[in-house]
Amino acid sequence: MRSQGLPGIVRSCALCALATLGAHPLAAGEPAEAMPAAGDPVARLVARLGLERYKATIKGLTRFGDRRQGTDRNRAAIDWIETQLRAYGCADVARLRYSYSPGEKRSPSGPPVARGAPQGGGRFRGQRAPTGVNDDPQRQPDATLRALDSQPSAPGERQEVYCTKIGSRHPDEMYIVGAHMDGIGWGEAANDDGSGTALVMELARILSGGDVHTERSVRFVLWNNEETGLNGAYAYVEQRAPLQGVESPRGSGRYPEPRWLGMVQHDMVLFDHGMPRPDGTLSPTQRPEADVNIEFQSQAKQADGAQRMAWAFYAANEAYATDYPASVGPHMTNTDSTPFMDLVPAISVRENERGTQIGAGWDPQWHQPTDVYATYSDADFRLGLNAAQTTLGAIARLAGASLTVPPSH
Repeated sequence: MRSQGLPGIVRSCALCALATLGAHPLAAGEPAEAMPAAGDPVARLVARLGLERYKATIKGLTRFGDRRQGTDRNRAAIDWIETQLRAYGCADVARLRYSYSPGEKRSPSGPPVARGAPQGGGRFRGQRAPTGVNDDPQRQPDATLRALDSQPSAPGERQEVYCTKIGSRHPDEMYIVGAHMDGIGWGEAANDDGSGTALVMELARILSGGDVHTERSVRFVLWNNEETGLNGAYAYVEQRAPLQGVESPRGSGRYPEPRWLGMVQHDMVLFDHGMPRPDGTLSPTQRPEADVNIEFQSQAKQADGAQRMAWAFYAANEAYATDYPASVGPHMTNTDSTPFMDLVPAISVRENERGTQIGAGWDPQWHQPTDVYATYSDADFRLGLNAAQTTLGAIARLAGASLTVPPSH
């Protein structure tokens, strides 16, 4: 399934972006390898990803049903995620707290963000199938899961977990790697967004290894309230953006909120079975042309930097992903990178284009009772693993990752 070559102009764009992206550890004029060289520490890090472990992390998340925000199952999932991050050795594990009530208009307490701005999601082409959010519990045939998902959401305090790999040379600079852990639809939210949450957790595990060093910091955030309008990501931007680069306490060398260099969101990374047929059905198997979609928003204020970042991820996919190639598009929309996109280069990594394909019914499990672990095959899970390989390869390069060389005997 792996792509066996690229037109020269596309390869040139990808490598140029990797070498010139702002704050990238490569100096101007230093070569950017398209394929991993012998002894490449990034290749060794990517090799620590495994299909069975990735699947097990998704399976662990599905124990909490759809993890709808404002419920006990959501809070239990957050506790479980924090426990896992601490076990991985991820530093500075913390929670961001905010309040949420349906229909409530929050006062703009932070910097201006793109709330309500045109989303630029592209236009539909080809076949479409009906899509929407299931709110009928009786469509979930599994009585145990139906009972687990039955507690309704209540307004009040919300929490979301994050942790940080602290940079050894530039602890005051940071890449943000995120996914949302809440879901809806009376299923298990295995793909939306257990697949992205597990990806971020796996990257936190690997980059938190005792022999792993990064020049720049990397923060791993598991957003809440994505399904209600990106509220958790907006709360993070409003609370944390003003703190960027502020040393606290002064002279300590500690930066609770390092300056943002880039943000990448992961939202549904398993299912690429192709366009709906004329009767609205889809292929039951992953299509041979399946790929990892990397999107930036061409209307964002930081579009130029986001596009360079997207091509850096494309180059990392070429170098490190084992099965599925990547594609780059300009229509990032309706995901947790949106609150960041006017402040910092921001991209999303996903199974299909969010606006033109997911919105056209390319994933029949989206917000449905069928979004359960058992729906997906190893070919589907492997697409998610390739998304993880892509992001780990790119972030490791961008953050300047290296490995401690064990002493020779």
